Amino acid sequence: MRLDKFLSVCAVASRTESKRAARCGEILVNGVCVRASDFAVDSERDVIVFRGERVVYRKYTYIILNKPDGVVSATDDPREKTVLDILPEQFSKKGIFPCGRLDKNTVGLMLLTDNGELAHRLLAPKNHVEKKYRFRSKFPVSEADAKRFEAGLTLEDGYVTKPAKIELMGDGSEGIITLHEGKYHQIKRMLDALGNKITYLERISFAHLTLEDSGLSRGEWRYLNEDEIAELEKIADTSKVS
Repeated sequence: MRLDKFLSVCAVASRTESKRAARCGEILVNGVCVRASDFAVDSERDVIVFRGERVVYRKYTYIILNKPDGVVSATDDPREKTVLDILPEQFSKKGIFPCGRLDKNTVGLMLLTDNGELAHRLLAPKNHVEKKYRFRSKFPVSEADAKRFEAGLTLEDGYVTKPAKIELMGDGSEGIITLHEGKYHQIKRMLDALGNKITYLERISFAHLTLEDSGLSRGEWRYLNEDEIAELEKIADTSKVS
């Protein structure tokens, strides 16, 4: 594989950036400075360092993002800023997409990947991958309404939600909601069914990934580490869709 293609596939640099970096002596292959971006490399065996950081080839890319307010969960939008617009430009060529969606004004943890099969397994309704959200509501949620919420609610379109968990805090106008499904605007619609309104919503966990452990401020992102990827693949493997 050409060196510039390797760096592009790894979403480290575009081919133009790779050529510039090579000319400036910023790329090492097995400890040797390589100044030609078309240099042939073995992605599995060669040790490649780009601007002081080793680049490790992976078949798939996994990114955790702390989504800010006002950004849409899409790969492209002619009018709105998307989660892909937060990432470096080279990711747009890798086929990265959000694994699940958050509403425009919902913030918090998102997983982005180019592994379509894994994403399908994680999002399939029959697999019940857990998602947690911190919420605030316009009015306090009563204990009676919390029991209705946890038993499953009938939404305005007639859909009956699966049982969910709601942990109330303070006067009941904030807390933690745990879902095992992800219908369109589900939490907002569930609160609507109780005659209430969501005023703030933040996803704090997805599967085993948590915002608290991510180390990310709002709008920041990072690659998943090897342990996080292994656990994600384990969850997907045990949640295979037939």
